[in-house]
Amino acid sequence: MILEAKQKIFAAAQPERSVARDTMEWLSRRRVKPMTVRQRHYSKEELARRGLELYESSIKQQVEAGNEGNIVAIDIETGAFEIAKNSLTASDQMLEQYPDAQIWFVRIGHRAVHRIGFISSS
Repeated sequence: MILEAKQKIFAAAQPERSVARDTMEWLSRRRVKPMTVRQRHYSKEELARRGLELYESSIKQQVEAGNEGNIVAIDIETGAFEIAKNSLTASDQMLEQYPDAQIWFVRIGHRAVHRIGFISSS
């Protein structure tokens, strides 16, 4: 009974707040930019074709030595690329220079950027 009364008093003292407004205030205090939605200019197939073609024809020879396992982010429109330990860092570096980049990722020396599951030791 007393707990319910305290909750009602507390709720009445709090102004109405929205989750969106709270989130925006939190982001502004931390100087974090809200995520922007990027528009894809190409189909998935065209993005993959162009990204792989750029990697195989001009980028692979430049980045393979000493970068095994790192991620290459390639802007398929400009041919620019960035190398990093993970795809988030690589894409952040790319988007700093090319805000509208159409990015294709490749893990150097591997068939796929990510894998699902685990490899057993036996």
